[in-house]
Amino acid sequence: MCAVMKKYLAIDIGASSGRHMLGTVVDGKIALEEIYRFDNSQIRKDGHDCWDMEKLVANVKAGIDAALERTALDAIGIDTWGVDFVLLDENGELCSDAVAYRDARTDGADAEIEATVMPFAELYARTGIQKTPFNTIYQLWALKKEHPEQLEKAAKFLMVPEYLNYRLTGNIVHEYTDSSTTALLDAAAKDWDRDLIGRLGLPQKMFGRLEMPGATVGEYRGVKVVLAALHDTASAYLAVPARDDQAVYLSSGTWSLLGVENTRPITGAASCAANFTNEGGAWGRYRYLKNIMGLWMIQSIRRELNGVSYVEGKDGEATRKALAGLADYEAGRQYSFADLSALAQTATDCRAVIDVNDRRFLNPASMIAEVTAAARDKGFAAPVKIGELMQCVYLSLAQCYADAIKTLSSLTGMEYTSINIVGGGCQDKHLNELTASATGLEVFAGPVEGTAIGNLIVQMIALGEFPDLAAARKAIAREAR
Repeated sequence: MCAVMKKYLAIDIGASSGRHMLGTVVDGKIALEEIYRFDNSQIRKDGHDCWDMEKLVANVKAGIDAALERTALDAIGIDTWGVDFVLLDENGELCSDAVAYRDARTDGADAEIEATVMPFAELYARTGIQKTPFNTIYQLWALKKEHPEQLEKAAKFLMVPEYLNYRLTGNIVHEYTDSSTTALLDAAAKDWDRDLIGRLGLPQKMFGRLEMPGATVGEYRGVKVVLAALHDTASAYLAVPARDDQAVYLSSGTWSLLGVENTRPITGAASCAANFTNEGGAWGRYRYLKNIMGLWMIQSIRRELNGVSYVEGKDGEATRKALAGLADYEAGRQYSFADLSALAQTATDCRAVIDVNDRRFLNPASMIAEVTAAARDKGFAAPVKIGELMQCVYLSLAQCYADAIKTLSSLTGMEYTSINIVGGGCQDKHLNELTASATGLEVFAGPVEGTAIGNLIVQMIALGEFPDLAAARKAIAREAR
């Protein structure tokens, strides 16, 4: 008698879009099929850039319903970006907005915490989390200053994917990997740093017990909802079919997350100075990595060229001025990512390299204008054609990867021989070639849907499809060759 094939649904939501991917195991290989895709954008609300949570919930449910119309499901799992959150009151209702991490409300929060709570070196030694202006710790500090009444009403603190799980099942389950991005966990203990939370003046009752990926959240329409590795990078790292332990992992999407997996955190002074992070991985691992601005820069340029606003309601005057400065810009043309890559390859004389991790690129009024200004500030000729603009970004990303790998090697004492790129960015052959050239390392690309596959892996292990991660990764490696 043939065993019934189990079917799993990975709901993978990024900063610009989400998709529902149906996963099965066929002849020992993980097979994928896209069922539903939707746009994810921000809205301007009460002076802040916010996520439209009701729209997100509606799309999550619509995609599940579409899948169930086609086939029965055995499990569902969700992953999203990290750091962002909502607060619930005693009745389980929202009592805060889901302010997006690129919002400017956290400006200056790091300096205030360092001056009044603890220096960053101590914070890093405890949490192992790099300093970025949008870390949850800084968002909560900003919220406490602006809306203390929301914290007073709050009974529960939920990361975005935890809230989506709650809306599906009615159950609140807190998860380790996404919670680690808050910079509120004791890195070694893998649990909330209650002393730190107290020093920050945050309500202790909001922060519930953490669970590891694989736990059961509840059910939606009779289907088990499994706790995936809720942070998308944690899911993506599970899907890296590394050839050996000398491979660097690069999850390439809106952000480029470059690093390795460790069994213990690295929280010394050198790591702090290099601003590497120790984010939680599935089943207690650590993702030791550098957070690099990534394809956000390319995505933003493409949106500007195509006349699409990233945040509804924002003025586009800066973009209009920037487009006027590009000699070959064609109004009304819809530029694809392939178009931009091809144009970059025509800019053979471009040598401009900028610091892609400069905060000026986090949420600019115009990415085109900021890249142009940054090149000029570095002493290079300002890009006047789209190809020059794109090649500047490509060269800069590749150089940043190379610099990060050198630092990683010095911090871990390891010599690395290859880079394994997963995620949508692995499809960009031009960037892969520049990365290989800048690093001097062999580059392996794939799987493209790394985050969705990592999400599925947790579900499949939870339901007994694979005995462990090693077995699941072998299935990915066979598929990716």
